[in-house]
Formats: sequence, structure tokens, C-alpha cells
Amino acid sequence: MNQRRILRLTGSDTKIFLQGLVTNDVAKLEKGPIYAAILTPQGKFMVDFFLMADGESILLDVASDAADALVQRLNMYKLRADVSVEATGLHLHRGLGDVPADGYIDPRNAHMGWRAYREGPQTDDTTDWDALRVDHMIPETGRELTPDSFILEMGFERLNGVDFRKGCYVGQEVTARMKHKTELRKGLAKIEISAPVVLGTEISADGKPAGTVFTQSGTHALAYLRYDRARTAMQAGGASVKMVTDG
Repeated sequence: MNQRRILRLTGSDTKIFLQGLVTNDVAKLEKGPIYAAILTPQGKFMVDFFLMADGESILLDVASDAADALVQRLNMYKLRADVSVEATGLHLHRGLGDVPADGYIDPRNAHMGWRAYREGPQTDDTTDWDALRVDHMIPETGRELTPDSFILEMGFERLNGVDFRKGCYVGQEVTARMKHKTELRKGLAKIEISAPVVLGTEISADGKPAGTVFTQSGTHALAYLRYDRARTAMQAGGASVKMVTDG
């Protein structure tokens, strides 16, 4: 399991502060946890996370290697707002099947099971989360999600990670324009691949760049593809590649 860090946001301005910063609608926290991201002003991906109301505070579940930069970014944006960002001693626990009393269904996709935050680290998880991510086209920070990513190309609308009615947030204008004025020509896809290749291997079609291979699981993988070049036979390293079109 990839390491996560659980932060706590407190203060009277926390919800207003987050509402102007993240891609999802913080008002939805009244109904349950949400998935969201912070973007650059140019609309590119910076970091994704889960938010969960916890009394008067909000818990933020983020990849450990992105946490320090996120805290720095939050502190930069908050200015004089009444918001504090603190570390917690909580650890992420995950599983499939029945949701425990302290858990919640992954808001990206119910097939990704449940998440809960507890005092001690989890030691009993044997789930192949990468296989589930590939099967259900769930991108991950540091693999599919990079500083060059646009969230709509990475499936954030399908993953319930963006709200188009909430109003302004950092990067909102570019994201809205991609939603309403353009047809996506590139994006996350699931592929069949005949052999293992190194993560980041370029995919080609008729000798032209067609995309990049990311997380692999058996004969399938996640890839970033140019859709117009994915209609023909493709190669990645010494492997043959075909886009899976059944979702």
C-alpha cells in the first residue's frame, strides 16, 4: 500500500478557504467524504486527496510524499484566514467487503472498497490495489497523475473529483473550458499489453508517439493515449498494445 499522511484542518474559515481552492464542492462533506485536487492557476494537476468532516475539523488524506508540499501550499494560500493545518497520528486502513463503522466507501469508485483512519498502522491488507486501479481506471499521484496532467483527461469527472457548479477555484477557468468547449483528444485509457515494460515506456503507432504506459497488472495497464493514434496497432518497447474500449 502506498503510504498516506492524514492531516487535520481546523479554524472558522476552513470550509470557505477550501471551497475557493479545491476542485470539488466542500458543501458535499455534509453528506460524506469527497475526492478532490488542487490545481495550478494554469489548470494543471498539483495534488489529489480525500476530505472527511470530523466534528468541527476536516481530515485530509494525501500521499505521504506530496504532504509537505501540500502543507506549504495551503499555508501560502491561507494568508490571514483562520485555518490551521496540523499532523495527526492517524493511519489509513483499507479493505473490501462490509464497511466498518468508522469507514467510508471510496468516493472515486465503490469497487475501490472502504477507507478508515485509525491510531495504528494497518498490517492485514493483502489486496492488490494496483490491479483494482487498472481494472477501474483509477489514476494515482506520482504514476499517472503528474504535473503535466489535466484532471479531465485523467477521468476526474468520472471519479467524482470535480464539481462544475460550485463556482471559482484555482485552475477552474481552464477546467471549465476543457469541459464545455473542447473534445478531449488525449487521456487516461486501459490497454492490453503483451509483455511487461518499464513504467513510462513510450507507446508508438505507425512510428509516431501515441502515449505512455503507466501501472501494469497482468496483461492490462493504464496508459495516457492520443485517441486518434490509438485506433491502429501500437507498440511499447517490445510489447504489442491495444486499447480496451469496454471500460
